[in-house]
Amino acid sequence: MSTTGLDSDDQPTAEISNVRHLRASQPAHLPAIDEVVQPEAKARPDDLMPATPPPAEESPAKQAPKGSTTRRVLFALLPVMLVAGGYFYVTGGAVMSTDNAYVQADTVGLSTDVSGIVSQVTVHDNQKVAKGDVLFKLDDQQFKLALDRAQAQLDMTRNTLRAQQTNYLDLQAQVEQAQKDVEFNTANFNRQQQLLTNSFTPRATYDASRNTLQTSQQKLASLKQQLAGVSANLNDTPNAPVETLPSYKNALAARDEAARELAHTVVHAPYNGIVTNVPALQPGQYLTAATTAFNIVSTDHVWVQANPKETELTYVEPGQKVTIGVDTYPGKTWTGTVDSISPASASSFSLLPAENTSGNWVKVVQRIPMRVRVETPADAPPLRVGMSVEVNIETGHSRGLPSFLTGWFHTGASNG
Repeated sequence: MSTTGLDSDDQPTAEISNVRHLRASQPAHLPAIDEVVQPEAKARPDDLMPATPPPAEESPAKQAPKGSTTRRVLFALLPVMLVAGGYFYVTGGAVMSTDNAYVQADTVGLSTDVSGIVSQVTVHDNQKVAKGDVLFKLDDQQFKLALDRAQAQLDMTRNTLRAQQTNYLDLQAQVEQAQKDVEFNTANFNRQQQLLTNSFTPRATYDASRNTLQTSQQKLASLKQQLAGVSANLNDTPNAPVETLPSYKNALAARDEAARELAHTVVHAPYNGIVTNVPALQPGQYLTAATTAFNIVSTDHVWVQANPKETELTYVEPGQKVTIGVDTYPGKTWTGTVDSISPASASSFSLLPAENTSGNWVKVVQRIPMRVRVETPADAPPLRVGMSVEVNIETGHSRGLPSFLTGWFHTGASNG
């Protein structure tokens, strides 16, 4: 039977037989007959299966109504969205926000103005303390001795002043007596002089009376000088109370200074807060005067230091309400008010301020420090110095129409 007379279903089988026959009769030096035969000629089971007809596509007439409806809805909503967006733009912008803000509080480096050896540290690191609590102590032995010495000097000064007052009274009596002696000797000398003139007294008696008068006069002068010296020591107020005299006040001040230094050997908390860096101070350490021992951070007086751009402060004023969000506590907010705004930018106080008159000047938007008072309820989480916050200030001034629209309306009104 001829191969040309095969049915369509038997044709692939005949082609496979012909390939096998050629492969058997092919010389060894020629390439395999499989490599010559085109891939399309190889029979694959998938090619023998009848092809699945493609799914019928939907008619364009059925899709048209759906797309047309969506398009009409979008076109209808477009002006509504434009109007709503314009409304929110014009009426918005009444809140000024900045995230360049951080929590601040009163922070003091604790120290004392006397030098001494640390004898006791009564707190530990990050401990909460109240105002007046004892934080650390210095060895007070030398200060007690100094106080005793100053007290003794004060008592000695009091006794000395009282003795001078008594001496003043004694000298005052001696001056009165010397004054009387001078008066008596003067009268006696005058009589002797008259008697000598009439040759009724010897010359020796006259000379003796004159010498007595001169001696009494010199004694009176000496007593007056001594009285003046005592009076000067008593501040020319010899009858005043001892406590009002300068010498006593000087000794009293020295005693009070010694007592003050003794009191400053015990360091107390200046306000409610939390102490930190306490391990830097240890018992037995010699602490010189004015050296910081450790720090205390206030827990009662906390505020926010914000640094908005100068272009954001157009409508910000002290007293405006502020909403504060802290990064550490998501979802919680604090309320406060704008306390004050700095009169100068932060860069104005830098060590090397910007040279705005230089040839390579570049305009940089400045930041103005602003202080925000924070209300801290008792049940609120603690705010720590340095925490990052975001402040939102209600200025009450909406954004309004864009400048080009306001200018256009103004021009149109002027032309009308």
